[in-house]
Amino acid sequence: MSIATVPQFEVVPPEFGSIRYLEHGWPCDLIRWHTHEEYELHLMVASTGKVFVGDYIGRFQPGQFVLTGPRLPHNWVTEVGSSDPISLRDMVIQFRHESLTRLAEAFPEFKNVTPMLEMARSGVEFVGFDQSKAQALLASVRDTHGIARVLAFLNVLQQLHEWPNKRALSTAKIHSTLTGVVESKINDAVDYVVENFSQEISLERMAAMADMSASAFSRHFQKSTGNKFVDFVNQVRIGKACVLLTESNDQISTICYSVGFNNVANFNRHFVKIKGVTPSEFRRVVRANLSPGTAAHIAPEAT
Repeated sequence: MSIATVPQFEVVPPEFGSIRYLEHGWPCDLIRWHTHEEYELHLMVASTGKVFVGDYIGRFQPGQFVLTGPRLPHNWVTEVGSSDPISLRDMVIQFRHESLTRLAEAFPEFKNVTPMLEMARSGVEFVGFDQSKAQALLASVRDTHGIARVLAFLNVLQQLHEWPNKRALSTAKIHSTLTGVVESKINDAVDYVVENFSQEISLERMAAMADMSASAFSRHFQKSTGNKFVDFVNQVRIGKACVLLTESNDQISTICYSVGFNNVANFNRHFVKIKGVTPSEFRRVVRANLSPGTAAHIAPEAT
């Protein structure tokens, strides 16, 4: 799998309610590079392989427990060497931002979990969380319905909120908490950047496409995504470069131009700013770390 491609957008049917539980084994057609509007709490029950969350690439093993935010692409790929089918590989809970917003409005105490949900925009791993406890928590949601399911779900969030060892995964943050005409245009702009990162993308052109002045577009984009427009474009491009550095043998200069930068010096400067290392050092470390039993994480953790 290559995360240089545009992730498949998944639509969760409304009949599943505000809290959706699902589980699956391996192989399964649900295992793909994809994104959706919902938060997703994902527990790996079995197997090992590569995990992709935003621009993060690492290793996973049984017990990995991750919360991804709306529109943050993700996938867990079991190692090719695995041959026997797995009956239960993933336990998953999906829930919408709107449901949490209404809950926080009704119960101010719920706002305590807001920082964790904000962190989920980058993907957050609950490092060291006991696998049997995690399975029991998710099973409590699976085995209940109605109000009982809501209460079980709130208990899950409370347990995660209290867990002290949280680790941000991706350097790119994605917001998807938007409503209205202006917000829809910003969402379209985000989609355009993700799909056309290799082309020339200017603030003025995007503002014109959104039928806004450059200053208005810039203001709305930063308010909606948490990033300045130019910073978001650079994050997407560097994220794509990370994939190519990991999965291809292309020269760094070739990768630089293929992801939309006009010169190598500018590419190197932004790469170091975002990832904390040079492209060549990133390639060396990640390839070494992606050998079995290790994880690739050299990006600065979000705070």
